[in-house]
Amino acid sequence: MRTLLHAQECREQDQRVAQQLRISGFELMQRAGQAATDILVERWPEAARVSVLCGKGNNAGDGYLVATLAQRLGLIVQLIQVDPKPLEGDADLARQLALREGIVPCAADERINGDVIVDALLGTGLKGLLRAPYAEAVNQINQHAAPVLSLDIPTGVATDTGAITGVAVVADVTVTFIADKIGLHTGAALSCVGELLLRDLGAPRMVREVGIPLLFESDFLTAQIAPDAYKHARGYLLVIGGDHNMGGAPLLTAEAALRSGAGLVTVATRVEHRSAILARRPELMVIDAEDQLMFKTLLEKADAIAIGPGLGTSQWARDLIHSVEVSGKPVLVDADGLRLWQRSQSATPVVLTPHMAEAAAMLGVPVSVVQADRMGAAAALTERFGAAVILKGPGSIVSLPRLTDVSLPERLAATRLGICGHGNPGMATAGMGDVLSGISGALLAAGESAGYAAAYGMCLHSLCGDQAAKRRGQRAMLASDVIDSL
Repeated sequence: MRTLLHAQECREQDQRVAQQLRISGFELMQRAGQAATDILVERWPEAARVSVLCGKGNNAGDGYLVATLAQRLGLIVQLIQVDPKPLEGDADLARQLALREGIVPCAADERINGDVIVDALLGTGLKGLLRAPYAEAVNQINQHAAPVLSLDIPTGVATDTGAITGVAVVADVTVTFIADKIGLHTGAALSCVGELLLRDLGAPRMVREVGIPLLFESDFLTAQIAPDAYKHARGYLLVIGGDHNMGGAPLLTAEAALRSGAGLVTVATRVEHRSAILARRPELMVIDAEDQLMFKTLLEKADAIAIGPGLGTSQWARDLIHSVEVSGKPVLVDADGLRLWQRSQSATPVVLTPHMAEAAAMLGVPVSVVQADRMGAAAALTERFGAAVILKGPGSIVSLPRLTDVSLPERLAATRLGICGHGNPGMATAGMGDVLSGISGALLAAGESAGYAAAYGMCLHSLCGDQAAKRRGQRAMLASDVIDSL
C-alpha cells in the first residue's frame, strides 16, 4: 500500500533515510538531482536549453544540482535565483558546486528562455500564502510555453492538504523524492501535478511505511458468493428518493446496487417514476413512497437503506428522512438527504457522501474552508456525525469513526483517513454520486461495516470510472457507463 506524508514527516524521513543508507544529506540531495536530471533528458531529449528557477531550502539545492548535471550533459543552462537570501547547509553546498562549474545565477527578473523549465522554488517548504518574489516567478513559469518539471511538489501547492495558496505552478511532470506527499493526490493540486513520478532514491522500504494510505481497489479483500447463497442472504437494500422530475437518480443508485451484488433492491419513490424504472431495469421493485403501510413494511425488512438521490427538500422528503433516522437500520445518506440529515453520533452504521459544497453546508463553513483542508473537513464530519464519510471530488477522501474493523487494510484502520488512488475528471458529471450510493449501499446491505462500505465503495466506484473513461473518453462518459464497469 502506498502511503502519503505530511511535510514535517517528509523532512524526518529524509534524515532517517540518510542515516539508514549511511550517507550525508548532500549525497542524498545528489541522488535527487540525478533522478530529476535523468527524467528531464528522457522526457525532453530534443531540449537544448533548460531554465532552472531556484528559491530557498533543499528544493533550491536540488535545482542547483540539476543545473550542474544538465550543463555537464551539454545543455545550455539558465539558472534564475528567485530568492536573494543566502542558502545554507546542503543547499549551499549544491550552489557552490554549480558556481565551480561556471554557472552564474541570474536575477529574479530575468526572462525565462529554456526549452524546459525546472521548478525548484519551494517544494515542501511552502508555508502560508505564496508571496513575492515567488508569486511573480510562478506566474512567469505558467505564462511560458515550455514544459515544466517540478521537483518534489509544484510550488504553490500545500504539501499537507493539496490546496493552492493563491497561485501554483502547473507542471507537466512532477518528480517527488523518497516518499509520496498528501498534497499531490487531492483537491486543486491535481490540476497542477501533471504526470507524477516517485523516485525513492534507494530508501529502504521499511523506513517509508508511515503516513496516510493512498487507497486502491486491490487493497481490499472482497467476500465470494457462498455456494449455498440465496437472494435474501446477499442483502436487501431500500433506495429512497426521486421527487417529482428526479426519477433518474434513485434508478442509478438502485441499478448500481444490483451490479454491486445486492440480492434484492426496492426503490421507494414517487409513483409517477414506476413505469420508467421497471422498463429500464425489471429486476428492481418499485413502491409508492407515500404508501405508508408498504413503506413501513419494507423499512422493517431492508438490511440497509440508501436515501437522498433526487430526494429534494420538500415536506415529503423531510418525512422520509425522519422515518429513516428512527429506523435503526444501517443507512447511506447522499445528495438532498445530506441537507436534511439531523442525526449525529448515531449508534447505527452511517455513511455520508458529500461533495465539497454539501460538506461546507453541513459544517457551516464556506466552501473555500473545505477546499483548504479536505482531509480536515472529512474528519470533522466524522467527528460531528459519528459516520463514515466519503468527501467526493478530485482525490476523494474517506474518514472513518473510531471503530475496530478487521476487514479494513491495516494502515487505514490505524489512520482512519485515506485518499482514493483512482478517479478522473470525467467523473464530474450528473449521476456519478448516485452510482456511488448504490455501490456503498449494497455493501452495507450485505452486512459490511460502514467503514468498509465507504472505503471500498469509494475505490471500486473510482476504478470503474477509470475503466469507463478508457472505453468512452472522459468527455463522453456517463454515470451509467460506470455501472457497466461494475
